[in-house]
Amino acid sequence: MFDVLIIGGGVSSMSCALVLGSAQNKPFAIDKKIGVFTHQKNSSLQEALFNNAYGIAPGKLGSELLSESTEHLSQAYPHIEQIPNEKVIKIEGEYPEFLITTNRSSYKTKMIVVGIGSANTFAIEGLIQYIEPHKKALPEKQRIQLKNIDHKVAEGIYVIGTLAGWRSQLAIAAGSGAAVATDILTVWNNGVQTHVHDSTR
Repeated sequence: MFDVLIIGGGVSSMSCALVLGSAQNKPFAIDKKIGVFTHQKNSSLQEALFNNAYGIAPGKLGSELLSESTEHLSQAYPHIEQIPNEKVIKIEGEYPEFLITTNRSSYKTKMIVVGIGSANTFAIEGLIQYIEPHKKALPEKQRIQLKNIDHKVAEGIYVIGTLAGWRSQLAIAAGSGAAVATDILTVWNNGVQTHVHDSTR
């Protein structure tokens, strides 16, 4: 049983995983089992080029960020299980016990974070009822989002990045993932507001 499973290997998902990973020494997070489906084949980052992203050198390719982020996660926070090459097709159950079915296996988890893109090809059974037109995309792009209030779709289910209704800017996506990670840390901390920072002190 996972405590949280993150669906997606793009900016928002990896940001969420990194923040959750960095809380590994907090008493309320020390025993949590975290996993991330790092299926990246359809990520919009595959064709991205960054010249305007804070902290990233101009000319950085999105495809490089994808590979570097998974390596960063595995080196810095090896306790987070990366699940590559699996596509989520179905979600069943309700908080605090969900069953996620992929094209290869199935997993039990207490919470779910959905961080895949906002294309109208979205087809995860069990989440279809939450689909609505994307509120910040041009109508002709036919983008979708999942209905949510402050990233929360339903009890135990969160959505991040463009699928949460945000625009497709790297900084926005990263912030969205980090925001949900701190929301989850707050749940684990019995509702006491919390976040994590690394420091040189």
